[in-house]
Amino acid sequence: MAGWALPGLTGLVLAAALVLVGLDGGRIGANKTVAAAAVAVAVLIYTGICRLITARVPGNPIGWLLGLLGLSAAASVFAEQYAVYGLATVRGSLPAARLVGALAGVAAQLTVVLLITLILLFPDGRLPSRRWRPVSWAIALVAAGWAMQDLQVGTTISGGLTNALDAAKASYRNPYGILPPHGWYSGLLKLIFILGIVTALLVIASVPVRRRRAGTELRKQLAWLGYVGVMTAVWPLVLIVASVAAPAAANAWLGELIWAFMVLTPVVGIPAACAVAILKYRLYEIDRIISRTLAYAIVTGLLIGVYAGMVLLATEVFRLRTPVAVAAATLAAAALFSPLRRRVQRVVDRRFNRARYDADQIVAAFAARLKDTVELQSVRDDLAGAVHQALEPAYVSVWINEHG
Repeated sequence: MAGWALPGLTGLVLAAALVLVGLDGGRIGANKTVAAAAVAVAVLIYTGICRLITARVPGNPIGWLLGLLGLSAAASVFAEQYAVYGLATVRGSLPAARLVGALAGVAAQLTVVLLITLILLFPDGRLPSRRWRPVSWAIALVAAGWAMQDLQVGTTISGGLTNALDAAKASYRNPYGILPPHGWYSGLLKLIFILGIVTALLVIASVPVRRRRAGTELRKQLAWLGYVGVMTAVWPLVLIVASVAAPAAANAWLGELIWAFMVLTPVVGIPAACAVAILKYRLYEIDRIISRTLAYAIVTGLLIGVYAGMVLLATEVFRLRTPVAVAAATLAAAALFSPLRRRVQRVVDRRFNRARYDADQIVAAFAARLKDTVELQSVRDDLAGAVHQALEPAYVSVWINEHG
């Protein structure tokens, strides 16, 4: 029953938050409603992975950190929607709306602190070594600084993770303000902000640093988290390219779509990486996933270039401004997909998934020798040798039914 306490509490807070989101929908608008729904999905994912890990590996703190992440995110949405309902939707209907709404930002800050802590302690819930203790102290100092910032006079309460109070035009002055807004205290908060950025960069850098000196299993575990980080960093680059190539689309639907992917990648990827790394289910498939991602990214880029080049050639050089030119370019790109993917995949596997590439080469060589071999004993010995080279098992045996 104890293992269900945290997920159960999170579920209650999330349910209350979603009820308020439904009631506040007309005030906060469609964008903020969708953002709140996305946070709700993230909460469900983090809570589900928390329950899965704590049930199977109860001694690993990562599972509990995931659960606390889900709870803090749900609390942030609940607090800001509570304030929106009490201050805008039905003014004066809820008690202490301003006091509760001010806690939305605190919960959002706690979510960020928990996420940074999770990355540093990944995958076993312990610091990599004593050298990383100052980083953990810096995280605690930044958390304390953010808490003090929430007590500063004159700050504006605009919401939590989705800034719903701003959308509802219900922002207000901080009711907890007791500390001075200017002078030495303001300078201290600026230093803490800089420390927060440096600490976050150090925590992110800890993943590749630890991976270089890790054993095989830990390297694979850290590779899953690193893969999520790289994929998250790719989306801003895609947005920049889209802004240069198609400014109008990037500022409209395409930009929103890329931003959605940039948010969803860590939201879904981090708990998924935790589940795979800690439960060790399909842990060693990360090399295959990386090679597939690189291959399809390269192929997609090449095909987009081919398509754009053929369309420009047909419309600007040959002056064929008809749907036939676009259709021909589309068919050409589609025809090139399979052969181009196979060739690129071989090149990528040779660099990033060497084990699979070597195994494919061994199997291909065995298949070529098999065409010219008629002696059963030679086939059996060659098959055992190929399996041993490709898979490196502890023991190999070949059984042949001579009476079949």
